Amino acid sequence: MNITKKWMRRFMMSVLFSAALLTTFQSFSGVKAKSIVSLMFSGNGQHKEAESTFHDHEIKSVGHALKFMNRIAQHKLKISSSKAAAGNRPSLEKEIDWSQYPKKTVVATGYTAGYESTGKNPNHPGYGITYSGVKVKRDLFSTVAADLNVFPIGTILFVPGYGFGVVADKGGAIKGNKVDLYYETVDDVYNQWGKQTLDVYIVKLGDGTLTEQDLIKLNENESMQVFRHQYTKTERK
Repeated sequence: MNITKKWMRRFMMSVLFSAALLTTFQSFSGVKAKSIVSLMFSGNGQHKEAESTFHDHEIKSVGHALKFMNRIAQHKLKISSSKAAAGNRPSLEKEIDWSQYPKKTVVATGYTAGYESTGKNPNHPGYGITYSGVKVKRDLFSTVAADLNVFPIGTILFVPGYGFGVVADKGGAIKGNKVDLYYETVDDVYNQWGKQTLDVYIVKLGDGTLTEQDLIKLNENESMQVFRHQYTKTERK
């Protein structure tokens, strides 16, 4: 009897100790016990692999979004008061470490909403309207056209020398690694861009949708206004 009690006491102590370890692990890692059990006792390897792949994808997506938003929020902090006092305007090229983002080499050209680029005149009902439905815009976040098989609608690119481009349009001649950057006039296209082969940085891959409200939110982001002077025409004059 004494031996039985002794073993029961040891068993209970082991259970309590294990529970304490599990609780401590959960509090530090944020992993729920249910998740651990599911991973340990999944019905078969295929299910575990699919579940792991899903979680990896979900974590990476959230991680990229948080990383981007965190950097956007910190832009103001990176600009010292001495720079502002000296009248030195910051640029996106210098203030962000773009090497942290995946990049792709593309041939980038410029286009306008006019007949020379779209075949539409100002009296055309679709004049200035992109494939996504939003109006063309040259701003902090400008509308650009791309091969949607490479860069889906809503993709945010950073194009050195041009700024942020949000994929909103497509074109018959835009196939593969090509991007068409929107400018307000033909003179702007020739004077400010022309045709260039360069690396663009993929800030966020689109999900195939883009609305006017999405574009407004991007361009009105308070933390980004210090950079807007680079791209708005009124500031360039």
